[in-house]
Amino acid sequence: MSRQYYLDLAKKNVAFPIGAELVLKQRHDHHAALLDGELLGEVIADAARRFRTPLAFPIMDLQLEKAILLETLGVAVADVALFHFTTCPDPAAIGTVRQRLRHDPLTPRMRANNDALRHIATRTDLVPVGMCIGPVSLMTKLISDPITPIFMAGSGETAEDDAEIKLVETYLELAVTVIIESLRHQIAAGAKAIFIAEPAANKIFFSPNQLDAGSDIFDRYVMVGNRRIAALLAEHDVDLLFHCCGELTDAMLLNFTRLAPALLSLGSSRDLVKDAALVPKDIVLYGNLPSKRFYSEKLIIPRQVETIGRDLQAAMQAVGHPFILGTECDTLNVPGCEKEIWSKVDAIMRCTCGAPARTEFGACT
Repeated sequence: MSRQYYLDLAKKNVAFPIGAELVLKQRHDHHAALLDGELLGEVIADAARRFRTPLAFPIMDLQLEKAILLETLGVAVADVALFHFTTCPDPAAIGTVRQRLRHDPLTPRMRANNDALRHIATRTDLVPVGMCIGPVSLMTKLISDPITPIFMAGSGETAEDDAEIKLVETYLELAVTVIIESLRHQIAAGAKAIFIAEPAANKIFFSPNQLDAGSDIFDRYVMVGNRRIAALLAEHDVDLLFHCCGELTDAMLLNFTRLAPALLSLGSSRDLVKDAALVPKDIVLYGNLPSKRFYSEKLIIPRQVETIGRDLQAAMQAVGHPFILGTECDTLNVPGCEKEIWSKVDAIMRCTCGAPARTEFGACT
């Protein structure tokens, strides 16, 4: 695909959430659908059409690559969610991991995801979008306290000086390895774009004071791995859609733009109107309605969502930057709050043509 595709899409004044999980959870068989590629593909296609977007975003599950790595290292499936490493694997184990990842890294969930991509690619006219966690965000899920060693490394200490820094750097490299192999399989399944979610590349994990003082820690820990990902996608003519919903400095944002994503998705902490001056005009900005608050009427009501959305559309049009109104992150289903969440999703959709999210893509004129 071409970058112009996303620029043309932005010109159509579309608005849509990332919310395939909302559609999934409406099904009585949603647990089974997660493991059935055809059913999951139908869910993803249904979500895209309900939200009137040609981009078929999958379920955003940022634990999948962690599960692949941990199961490859022999961690029981039941322990994956809460497991953290305290020691580095020996070199032989790392070699075994790399060999297995290249040949058959897929867990049942990942295999279903890839089958769903094939469904979208071969049986619909939608754009099949893959999904993957970013390297530093995966690393932070593998270690219980990554913040301290990242700060120490930002102060000039090295893996030779400190075992915790070595732990971070070892699992960061393994994170890149598992992500690259996951992406290869998604590309083979037919992905035309990949949504890389890197929420941990933010001010909590990386000290703005250190970066202002000249530390290269953000480049070494965040950008090196993501540049490898961007290069892989470019090699296969697959579009990079980059997402970070964390709190950022302007310098962090500028680093992300150097990856040259076709679309850049940012959290509600950012002022997109101001960010438009920092982001090249061939990068579509996406976001950044506060979807993490959609579950409660006490936090935000549908009228506010629609007002904020329309104001943001008008402001972005005024500054002349390509923009798609959407959510700051995946819009998750919260049991018992479905009505509240869907009312706010419908408010987003009214920012296009006044119709709720149940309308098929292309129905508005």
